[in-house]
Amino acid sequence: MLNRVVLVGRLTRDPDLRYTPNGVAVANFNIAVNRPFSNQQGEREADFINCVAWRRQAENLANYMKKGSMIGVDGRIQTRNFEGQDGKRVYITEVMAESIQFLETKGSSGQSGQGSTMANSSNNNQNFQRQTQEQSAPKSNNPFEREGEPVDLSDDDLPF
Repeated sequence: MLNRVVLVGRLTRDPDLRYTPNGVAVANFNIAVNRPFSNQQGEREADFINCVAWRRQAENLANYMKKGSMIGVDGRIQTRNFEGQDGKRVYITEVMAESIQFLETKGSSGQSGQGSTMANSSNNNQNFQRQTQEQSAPKSNNPFEREGEPVDLSDDDLPF
C-alpha cells in the first residue's frame, strides 16, 4: 500500500506555529494548488489543502515563508477525528508534510495574495527552477553541448 502526496502551491496564509506541552514545534498551514485544467468559463481553479509540519521543519517554515510564498510539500494524507462542541464526530483530512521545499527566496513573492499570482504560479515555478539551474550549473567547455547533432562514433571508439 502507498500513501504519498506531492504538492506545489502557494501559502494561503502565514503558517500557524505552535508548541506542544512537551515543547515540540508544529505548524499548520494551507496551500493553494492550481488544477491542471480550466473550468467552463476558461478560468483556472485551485484546491486549498490543509497541511501540518513538525519540529525544525515547522519552525523553518514559519520563520522563512509567509502568505503567498511558493512551496513544495512531500508527505502523506492522514485523517483524524474528534467530537465537536455539538457532540457530532468531526473528521479532518490533512497532509502530514515529511519534506518541504522553499521554491522562492525570502521576500520574492511581493504580489502575494492576489488572484493573478495563483494563475501564474506554474510559470513562476518554471522560471525560478530555470534560474536556479542556470546559477548552479557549472559552465562547461563541452563542444557538443546544445549542438543537437549526432556524434559519429565507430565500434573501435567504444570501451566495451
